[in-house]
Amino acid sequence: MDITVLKQIVMAPTQVRLPVVVTLAALLVSGCGGDSNADLKQFIDETKRRPAGAIEPLPSFRPYEAFTYSASTERSPFEPPVKALDLYYGSGNSNIKPDLTRRKEYLEDFPLESLRMVGTLELNKTLWALIDDRQGGIHRVRNGNYLGRDHGKIVATTPGQLTVVEIVSDGLDGWVERPRTLELSVQE
Repeated sequence: MDITVLKQIVMAPTQVRLPVVVTLAALLVSGCGGDSNADLKQFIDETKRRPAGAIEPLPSFRPYEAFTYSASTERSPFEPPVKALDLYYGSGNSNIKPDLTRRKEYLEDFPLESLRMVGTLELNKTLWALIDDRQGGIHRVRNGNYLGRDHGKIVATTPGQLTVVEIVSDGLDGWVERPRTLELSVQE
């Protein structure tokens, strides 16, 4: 359609313009008609002709069983029993505390679990233990020396093991002694 024809339609009086607009609209709508959905209908027919697949059955579920907590009058499981507290903490001995003013020894920079006893040595009737720091160093220690990060003091040395007493926090603003041993490591 030429642009001059469109200008004439727009500029025409309303009695002429209305039938022209209705005719154009009818032509546009008739262009949308026809069997344009033929490909869609063909796809649906092909899909319906395919054999149906088997659907797996739903898994069986056990029904929910409610749990009733019946120990609400008992001691909380998150608190140690009173007798265990007395045994573990030594009946409230408040004299136990680490000496924070003393000079730290080299082996106190290592966790006790990372240290290995690799042998003993006797010099001048004193039994020394040989400790491997696993960083290439072997250190001589004896009773009274400290090692480990928890203020561990060596209290006994035998050819097969080292007995250490650590001072650790009891979680109640106090301290408690914890005995530990370091056994002689056997090389495989």
